[in-house]
Amino acid sequence: MKVTFASGVDTVTGANFLLEIGRKPATKGGVGEESWRVLIDCGMVQGEQTAMKENHEPFIYDAKTVDMLFVTHAHLDHVGRIPKLVKDGFSGVIYSTLETMELGKLIMEDAVTLIDKEARQEGILPLYGIADVEAALRLWKTIPYHVETPIEGGHSAGGFSVYLRDAGHILGSTMYRFSVKEEIHDKKGISKIVEKNIVFTGDLGNTPTPILRDTESIEGAEYVVMESVYGDRNHEPKDQRRAQLQRVIKDTILRGGTLIIPAFSVERTQVLLYELNALVEAKVIPSIPIFVDSPLAIKVTDIYKASKSLFNPAAQAQIARGDDIFSFPNLMYTMTGEESRSIDHARAPKIILAGSGMSMGGRVTHHEAIYLPDPKNTILLVGFQPIGTLGRRILDGLREVNINGVKTPVNARIESIMGYSAHKDSDSLVEFVRTAQSTIKRVFVVMGEPKTAAFLAQRLHHDLGLDAVHPTGRVTYEI
Repeated sequence: MKVTFASGVDTVTGANFLLEIGRKPATKGGVGEESWRVLIDCGMVQGEQTAMKENHEPFIYDAKTVDMLFVTHAHLDHVGRIPKLVKDGFSGVIYSTLETMELGKLIMEDAVTLIDKEARQEGILPLYGIADVEAALRLWKTIPYHVETPIEGGHSAGGFSVYLRDAGHILGSTMYRFSVKEEIHDKKGISKIVEKNIVFTGDLGNTPTPILRDTESIEGAEYVVMESVYGDRNHEPKDQRRAQLQRVIKDTILRGGTLIIPAFSVERTQVLLYELNALVEAKVIPSIPIFVDSPLAIKVTDIYKASKSLFNPAAQAQIARGDDIFSFPNLMYTMTGEESRSIDHARAPKIILAGSGMSMGGRVTHHEAIYLPDPKNTILLVGFQPIGTLGRRILDGLREVNINGVKTPVNARIESIMGYSAHKDSDSLVEFVRTAQSTIKRVFVVMGEPKTAAFLAQRLHHDLGLDAVHPTGRVTYEI
């Protein structure tokens, strides 16, 4: 096996890894065998100043030679360049869970609007269009969790198999274990068959979460490619996050202000609705207007409502008792532009959840432009803010930011609760690896800022005695 880190190294976004595994049957003319060329994720680079340029650059491989693509989950930095891959000639099979396919469809369709806007502003051709999204969806197949699925003949005839475990990150998120049997020869020329496996974790959930199941273990893993978004820091204790949310809401209400929460449409919005439902129904906070101002988040919530079987036992039991965790008094879903604009006329105090989670577009920037200048208001950041994003500039304490070309003073109170992150923190990442420590031969630490990934690799080496590396981008490593 060989793995090449096409992108997703030295950055938290742009996941795209090439795995060469097994052997294709010889061609009709007797040409020598080649490995299957398999991609894991094909995401957009986000936030960085060079993001647009990087997303438009050609892939480092010929898309026509790629046999299949496995998608870990449906965030834009993992699915955002799939339509470009198809546009560039990929015609293989795309695999994921059913929920990732359903969410991925929404994410990619939503991205087309942003891509068109970007292209008009820059005077360039769009990265892809809706026809490319539709072409990608025609290639998509779903596979279930916890079934050893043979791909292209399984272990026979040079094929391989794949096994899916729940990553606990967002609905349908997956860790893939690829297994293959290979013939090796010792120094005497004696051959034997050995089985190898490699696990790609995708993003790992911040277990336990209010809604989803816990991240499963990767016992038996030999080689691991893992994320490191929070590899050098820890979140607040999980049992404090609801109390912190309650405090921020009450403080904003006392000031007669508006609470703006930039929230990712997938998972973060649904978790916050779960928490707000609990606070409102227990009368811990007064019943004030709460708006979900994101068409994408509204559609995603509908998919969550239809996927209760993937919720954790506590959330399932709560729903079985008749509690609609995504509906409570004074909660309003604003789908249309007119409904969104009407929020500004609603009397404070009020709460607005809007995308995007990094404040890099979407309806939240409209609200931030209006409410940031007033010290009565609060901006609450509940997710990772990459360098270069508006969210990061606000978090870093800038007193003035540029929003849609307009200089906007930052006088509102800025709060953050990282306990709602959908990513494991440093201690949890180490414990996750520890469960498979006895079989792991090497760990590749990716999907993190350079110092963060390097720190986690060093910690895995120091604490667990593992061969852990922070790989170089665009370099091929033999397994």
